[in-house]
Amino acid sequence: MSTLIFIRHGETDMAGRFCGHSDPDLNSAGELQILRAAEEVTKLGVQRIYSSDLLRAARTAIIIGTRIGVPVEFSDQLREINFGLWEGLDWQEIENQFPQEAGRWIDDFPMRSAPRGESYTAFTARIDAVIFPLLCEAPSRSTAFVTHRGVMRYALTRFCGFSEEDAWTRTEPYAAVVAASVFSSECKVLL
Repeated sequence: MSTLIFIRHGETDMAGRFCGHSDPDLNSAGELQILRAAEEVTKLGVQRIYSSDLLRAARTAIIIGTRIGVPVEFSDQLREINFGLWEGLDWQEIENQFPQEAGRWIDDFPMRSAPRGESYTAFTARIDAVIFPLLCEAPSRSTAFVTHRGVMRYALTRFCGFSEEDAWTRTEPYAAVVAASVFSSECKVLL
């Protein structure tokens, strides 16, 4: 049995904007959120921590790893999807600047890419490439992934059997911690 723990990074000054491969740091609210999340993570017996290499996730992982005494391994494969020309924009700006693309994106979500953005297929393939081997290599470990909301939503539905709605709700808060036990292809929610 593997326990997967997904931790969303803390808040940044780009909150409310499309922030895929953009690289802002945590703001002061985000740092406080992570200190509270670290307290929650101390109870979960984490043995390994993998993190997106983007600053907001990396700082989150370092704070948590330091608190629980577990080193962090960084991977660019755990980054959020790249939103291309939409990086740094809020939804109103996207609708104003890209009205046709915005409508098609809503209609075809999640399969339609933002203009010059990463495809959903490429995004999910890189996440699979990180998580699948870890499940096979260390089937009885508690592994934490410090990453982004889109990565968490995909992983929770793909590996843990969460509904899209439940994954959406559970990953909404900054510094959200979602843990699940994986029994082969099934998952039992712990938190």
